[in-house]
Amino acid sequence: MDVSHILDELNEPQREAVTSDAPHALVLAGAGSGKTRVLIHRLAWLIQVQHESPLSVLAVTFTNKAAGEMRERAQQLLETSTRPLWIGTFHSIAHRLLRMHWREAGLPENFQILDADDQQRLLRRMIREEGYDENQWPARQAQWFINARKDEGQRPAAIETLDNPLTETWTQIYRLYQDYCDRAGLVDFAELLLRAHELWLHNDDLLAHYRQRLQHILVDEFQDTNTIQYAWVRLLAGDTGSVFVVGDDDQSIYGWRGARVENVRQFTRDFPHVQTVRLEQNYRSTGNILSAANALIANNEGRLGKNLWTAGSDGDPIRLYSAYNEQDEARFVVSQLEQWMSEGRRADEAAIVYRTSAQSRLFEEHLRRQGVPYRVYGGLRFFERAEVKDALAYLRLVLNPNDDAAFERVINTPARGIGQKTVATLRLQARESGLPLWQAARAGLEQGVLTGRARTTVQAFVELILAMRERLGDWTLGNQMQGVIDMSNLPSHYEKESREKMEARLENLSELVNAADSFVLPADDEEAGMTVLQSFLSRAALEAGETQGEDWEDCVQLMTLHSAKGLEFPLVFMAGLEDGLFPHQRSVQESGGRLEEERRLCYVGMTRAMENLYLSYAEVRRMFGSESYARPSRFLDEMPAEHLQEIRPRAGVARPFVRSTPVAARRSAVADPSQPYQHGERVRHQKFGEGTVVSFEGQGEHARVQVNFHEAGAKWLVLAYAKLERSG
Repeated sequence: MDVSHILDELNEPQREAVTSDAPHALVLAGAGSGKTRVLIHRLAWLIQVQHESPLSVLAVTFTNKAAGEMRERAQQLLETSTRPLWIGTFHSIAHRLLRMHWREAGLPENFQILDADDQQRLLRRMIREEGYDENQWPARQAQWFINARKDEGQRPAAIETLDNPLTETWTQIYRLYQDYCDRAGLVDFAELLLRAHELWLHNDDLLAHYRQRLQHILVDEFQDTNTIQYAWVRLLAGDTGSVFVVGDDDQSIYGWRGARVENVRQFTRDFPHVQTVRLEQNYRSTGNILSAANALIANNEGRLGKNLWTAGSDGDPIRLYSAYNEQDEARFVVSQLEQWMSEGRRADEAAIVYRTSAQSRLFEEHLRRQGVPYRVYGGLRFFERAEVKDALAYLRLVLNPNDDAAFERVINTPARGIGQKTVATLRLQARESGLPLWQAARAGLEQGVLTGRARTTVQAFVELILAMRERLGDWTLGNQMQGVIDMSNLPSHYEKESREKMEARLENLSELVNAADSFVLPADDEEAGMTVLQSFLSRAALEAGETQGEDWEDCVQLMTLHSAKGLEFPLVFMAGLEDGLFPHQRSVQESGGRLEEERRLCYVGMTRAMENLYLSYAEVRRMFGSESYARPSRFLDEMPAEHLQEIRPRAGVARPFVRSTPVAARRSAVADPSQPYQHGERVRHQKFGEGTVVSFEGQGEHARVQVNFHEAGAKWLVLAYAKLERSG
């Protein structure tokens, strides 16, 4: 039979994988090596060459989008309908099984699926009804505990509490929740997988039927499988099925949500006679990018090992920029983007990637300032994030208590026992009296409209806002922002969420304080008679989403490194390569391979770049309300110098002193004698007092100086308005 249409497009290792006659195969597919092509061609090979029935093939991946693309490409290759094929995500295949065998699975025929929001609402109601303190046992944390246990294949009876009161209580909540779901015929996402696994585990005849039918199991992105997914594949395969998995242990970056990179290595131990094929030819990136990425990932231990290479050119070296601070970093990146677009390249061919979502703010700010359209991929723009809007709403209410929108947003955030019924009473009071909600609340307290618990909780809220107004009046904007965050208890509110969400929200709140602290009153707002607070809140509202590109527009892509996986761009900027930021501080402090996962994340980021890659770090970065000197990321020292080109900062800006490090030691300070102020010079400000010049940037009316004040801390000031005096 002519199989040229299946094999002609493939290189030799790809052909070896596709035509494998081994009982099982592990395809270690490096970044950009054509892994999805291999999986689809393997499927076609089984059906068209080995004449396997389409009904005997099961192909599993992780997202609905990937499953749809797999089915479409398979149909093009087979030139026939792929309807008989079982192609889908783990969850969709599990759902299909449970619908077909609902009785054996112990489910009602019309069982309903709970999405994540519905699951959380159900847990919140159940926790309240069972008499648990919602502050001590928040629904979000219960959701995380239950889903994590299900991903490990554990029912409540199988959990070892070790007499730990916390674990015992969470397990009891899990038990009560599952009992409720079983009575109501509800199935959450994690339950789909666990219930489908148990369907086979406890029904020998059914398992035998599917083992006989689904003889060929193909799994994409195998490095992302968790415990229950791997157990599901092993159980279905048994001793007769043939398992063909494609993955890359160097791109396993989802350990925080249950993925086990160990499954890739375990596969060769659990399945006999596995043929391992390495796809190492990269069709995406230049030689310099690949060589640096190879050297970086080689520092991880226990890898199955591969070395990416390209038949293309070495291309340009990786550019490495040492920024003075995060503002300089953002300014540099945007300037390079503008140069890229001035040469006729499209904005959507470029991406800015970073470790934490909070880093997007400064890039958004500078892109807006230069009129460059952008899109935050897979997430909200900075000023649209819930925690940012919550904190700003408190500040808005302090500034203007008649702001009804701000009042409604924060009256029960964090939860303080003010229910919808009480809010409805206040709305009615406001409508009948023609007053804003704030005034209606105070009138309701004075006139006895509110009674009992409603009176107590609303009174406490009113007193909180009044206390904020009294205490924050004379503080700097940054301190005001930090003050409302602390006094409102927002951090504790978000600590009830899963750790990843909590950390992202707290980082965004910290970045909001940084934004307020570094905010300089624009000249036009000053001329309009606006205060710094008024100006900041107005700018935040106006900038929320301004120039954000739509999906179909030509715009720069901003995203976290986790969101970047699976994407590619001719031009990539990886920002914030500093120890403590990337690798993240928690990965340095924790054991269990977290640092190696951070290194894999760096590897993934680098291999998104096709033609040009820029790496940058800041020597000084403001984090958590204060500025500190940063150490360049240890990952930079793991990249060979011959693949890096260090870009020296432009003259005209005084550099802060940075202690020598393997990367920073190769740089020298560049000072401009024409600057009004030099690094280390002592100055005095009418409001902030005495301080020392740390840095200087810009020219003319846009020139700014950074001063570390003895009392007020580090501040950026516009020279045209700062009225600094030399103090000797």
